Amino acid sequence: MGKFRFDRWLAGTALAVVFAVASTAIAQDAAKGIDAAVPVPTPAEVNLNTPAAKPADAPKAAEAPKTEAPKAAETKPATPAATAAVIDPLSDKIRDLVTGKSTRSFAKADDKKAAETFYAARKYAPLWTSSAGVTDQGKAAVAYLQSIEAEGLDPADYPIPSFKAGQDADAIADAELKLTAAVIAFARHAQVGRINFTRVSGDISYQQDVPEASEILAKVADSKTIAATLAGFNPQHKQYQALKAQLAKARGKSEGAAPARIAQGPTLKLGKSAMQDDRVPMLRERLGVAAKAGDTTYDKALSEAVAKFQKDRGIKPDGNLGNATVDALNGPKREKTADIIIANMERWRWLPRDLGKTHVMLNIPDFTLRLIRDGSLYWNTKVVVGKPHNATPLISAAMTHITINPTWNVPPSIVYGEYVPAMQQDPTVMQRMGFKVTQNADGSVHIAQPPGDGNALGRIRFNFPNKFLVYQHDTNEKHYFARASRAFSHGCMRVEDPVKYAEMLLSITMPKDGYSQERIRKMYGPSEIDLKFPSSIPVHITYQTAFVDDHGNLQIRDDVYGRDQRMLAILKGDERKIADVGMDRPQPNYSRPAVNLPAGALAGASPYGNQQGGFFEMLFGGPRYQQPAAPAARQARGGPRTVSW
Repeated sequence: MGKFRFDRWLAGTALAVVFAVASTAIAQDAAKGIDAAVPVPTPAEVNLNTPAAKPADAPKAAEAPKTEAPKAAETKPATPAATAAVIDPLSDKIRDLVTGKSTRSFAKADDKKAAETFYAARKYAPLWTSSAGVTDQGKAAVAYLQSIEAEGLDPADYPIPSFKAGQDADAIADAELKLTAAVIAFARHAQVGRINFTRVSGDISYQQDVPEASEILAKVADSKTIAATLAGFNPQHKQYQALKAQLAKARGKSEGAAPARIAQGPTLKLGKSAMQDDRVPMLRERLGVAAKAGDTTYDKALSEAVAKFQKDRGIKPDGNLGNATVDALNGPKREKTADIIIANMERWRWLPRDLGKTHVMLNIPDFTLRLIRDGSLYWNTKVVVGKPHNATPLISAAMTHITINPTWNVPPSIVYGEYVPAMQQDPTVMQRMGFKVTQNADGSVHIAQPPGDGNALGRIRFNFPNKFLVYQHDTNEKHYFARASRAFSHGCMRVEDPVKYAEMLLSITMPKDGYSQERIRKMYGPSEIDLKFPSSIPVHITYQTAFVDDHGNLQIRDDVYGRDQRMLAILKGDERKIADVGMDRPQPNYSRPAVNLPAGALAGASPYGNQQGGFFEMLFGGPRYQQPAAPAARQARGGPRTVSW
C-alpha cells in the first residue's frame, strides 16, 4: 500500500511541474491534490481532535494493519469548558493548590475540602480572577471586605490578597484561593458571630444555623451583585441596622464633635426657694427646654423634662438632677460608645434570623419585656431578672402554655444550697413556711411549695421549656419594681403585671376564648390550671446594653453581668485568634445528692415527688387539673415570706 501511494505522489508532482506556468487558480487546485495524496498516519501514530477524512480509494479497514486505536480516540470531542480546564495554566495552578496538602489559605480543613469540591465542579475555573488578574466580581468582593468596619467587624480578620499587574499564574491562583477563604470566614462570622458565645459565658445558648463553606460558595458563585449577597449574611433585624447607623455616628462619620459633658455637682431640685446653677443653660439645651439667655434657674419646666428623661432611662422619675442622672445624660465617652455598640451588634448575630412575626423580647440590662405582634410593639412591662451571680441565661425558646396557680418545685440549686442547710439548723423551718418536704429512696430531697398567694411564683407562670429551667412568673415581692436596677432573682424573670401579660398573650393565641383579666383572676385557687397555646410564641432573652428606642435615640444601659467587658476583652486580646472556636462549658448540674435530714424535717408524702416526665416538667408543676366550673375561693394573703425564684 505504501508503494502504491508513493507512485501516486510522484505522478502528482510531475503534473504540477508541467503546469507550473498555468494560472494561479490551477496551481492552487494542484496543491490541494498533492495534500490529499500525502500519506496519512494511522491513529496509533497521532491523536487528532477530529478524525481525518478517508481517501476515496483507501483500502478497507480489514486490509489495514491490526493496530487497534486507543479508546480515547473514539470518545466525543471535548467541550470548550473541559478543553479550557486542561489548557488554561491558571486553572492548572488552582487545581494544584486546592488539591494539594497545604491548607495555608484556609483556616479549617473542612473549608479547604469544600473549596476543592467547589472548584472541581467548575473544572477549576477561577471565581474571582482571570489570567489577566482580578475580575470585576473579585473587585466587588475586595471592596466589600474592606468596608466591613461598618458592620462592627475588623477587615484585618479577612486579609485581602495582593493583586498586581503582571502577576504570573502561580501568584494569581494563590490570590484566588485566599480571597475565597476570606469570603468564607466573613460570611460565617457575619451570620453566627465573630465570637463563639461559649467563650463569653456558660449561660448562653442559642440554636444557630452555621453556614457551610459549600453553601457560602454556591451563593456567591450564583450572585449577580456580590456586595448585596455578602451583606445578606449580616443580621437584617431592624435593631441591628439601627445600631449600625449609630456606630457610624459614634465614630464621627455622620455627626460633628461630641456635645460638652455636663459637670457633676449638688443635686438640683424644686423647693421653696429657686435653685441657681451654672449647669442649667447646658441642661436646658440638652433636654430641649427653652429659656432666656443666661437663665440659671432650675424651674418646674426643667424639672419635668428631667423627670421624663429619667423615666425613659429607667431611673426613678423624681425630677431631681443628681449625679446618676448627670451620668445618664452624658452617656459614655464616644470611643467607649463605639465599643458598646460593637458588642451589641455581635450579640445580634447570635440570635435567630427569624424572631417570629409575634414574639417576646426580654432585655436584661433594660429590665423590660416587650411583646411584639406583627412586627410592632403590642405591650410592654417591667421585669426583675437574676442577680449577677444567678444570671438570667440568654436563650431563645418557645412559650407553650400558661399555668394558673403554679406549684413551685424548688430547683436543686436552692434545695441543697439554701434549704437543706436551713433544715439542718431548724428541722421544722420548711413546714412552718408551708413547704412540702419529701425524701426519695435514693436519699435525694424534693421540696415543693403548693399554690397560693404566698407562693414564690405568685399566681401565674409562663412556661417555655429550656435547659436552664428558667421561666417568667408573677411574684409576691412587688416592691422591687420601683427600683431602677432590678437584678434580684435566682435567674427566673418576674413580671410586674402578669395578669395583663397573660391577657395579652391569650388574646393572640386564643382570641375567641375571651380571656380577660377578670376571668383570669377568677381562676385563682388551690389547684394548677394549664392554658395551653394552640401554637407557641418565641421568647428571646437578650442582653442589649445599647439599643435604639422607639424615638430613634441611642440608649446605653449598665453592663450588669459584665458581658460587654468580657466580649471586648476577647476582641482586644490574644484570645481573638481563636474567638470563633467554641469551648466546652460545664452544663447545668441538676443532680440530687443523698443527704441526711434531721428528724422532724419531713412533712409526709408529697403528691409531686413521683411525677413522671422530664426534669422541666417535674420542676414546673405537679398534677394537672382542668379548669373548674366555678372558680375556687381566693386564698387569703399573708403567710411567711419565701425565697423568690
